[in-house]
Amino acid sequence: MDRRSFIKRAGVAGVGATAATLASPALAQGNITWRMVTTWPKNFPGLGVGAQRLGDRITAASGGRLTVQVYSAGELVPPLQSLDAVIDGTAEMSHGAAYYWQNKSPALSFFTGVPYGMTTPELTAWMRYLGGQEIWDEVYDQFGVQGFLSGNTGTQAGGWFKNEINSVEDLKGVRFRTPGLGGRVWEKLGATVTNMAAGEIFQALQSGTLDAAEFVGPYNDLALGFHQVAKNYYMPSFVESGLATELVVDKAKYQALPEDLQAIVKDICQAEYDQVAADFYANDPRALRTLVNDHGVQVRNFPDDVMAAGAVASQEVIDELRDSSDPLVQKVTESFLEGLSLVRERTEKIDLPYQAARQKHLK
Repeated sequence: MDRRSFIKRAGVAGVGATAATLASPALAQGNITWRMVTTWPKNFPGLGVGAQRLGDRITAASGGRLTVQVYSAGELVPPLQSLDAVIDGTAEMSHGAAYYWQNKSPALSFFTGVPYGMTTPELTAWMRYLGGQEIWDEVYDQFGVQGFLSGNTGTQAGGWFKNEINSVEDLKGVRFRTPGLGGRVWEKLGATVTNMAAGEIFQALQSGTLDAAEFVGPYNDLALGFHQVAKNYYMPSFVESGLATELVVDKAKYQALPEDLQAIVKDICQAEYDQVAADFYANDPRALRTLVNDHGVQVRNFPDDVMAAGAVASQEVIDELRDSSDPLVQKVTESFLEGLSLVRERTEKIDLPYQAARQKHLK
């Protein structure tokens, strides 16, 4: 993948000022162009394509009044500096995952995914109806930005391992690429954890810098070529059960937009959140078939002792956040746990029994 090429989209000249345009100093001189930096390689399935589509849809829906230029990872800034680019004004938008920035606030990880946490529909319910978005706004207000969920991968794969994992003991000292709160869990299980951008993982696996890596799941992992250097593919992940991506915008510039353009940005993020989730649901099984049938990948489940130890470690991580010295981290943690307690009732009383019945009776 060419991570150095970039996409330029010209702004469409306005033919006349609307009342909303005249009301906004930011748009008083005509149409505007915003730069979106991303953490994804160019044309990357699901995530990179979703970021580009999101930018294109904003441009089209606004009639060019708000034109979004999308830069893939490394074209304007390094991929894991995308949020900083918005904070310092290098770009107006970034597309990535909130848990990449947990060094700024551990609370941000809750808006990507939590070990043994919410699935995709559960996270959606918390964010839209149970106060998740409002408390996320509080976290990002500290940095002068606004976040919107922009995609969801569903439950991810557990990762690629060069050596088979038969017990928790086999994790000791394993050099593993994995981010977020899940990384803390794996550290508690004995792994040595690092994070790196998508385009850097293959080389690290190939060179031996890494012994194992997880990114998303079959759809993305096939494109990244991990099967060429590791054949043991473990799933499901127990630390990434419904992973969301985000669009982050400069809050002051966003609020300076006319209300219709603000609504376009917000509503298209919501539409893309659902679109990306459907993309992964449709294409993960296709990619997994290719990995198994064409490349000899061995799909494995983590041993029970790993899953059990992972649950214990996950609870420890959550307890540490509940005891954080940062009141906002405590507030986010409690909101998430309250939401999870509610939404899992539906999942466990309705969804899971139905899925078990379908698996048992529909052959």
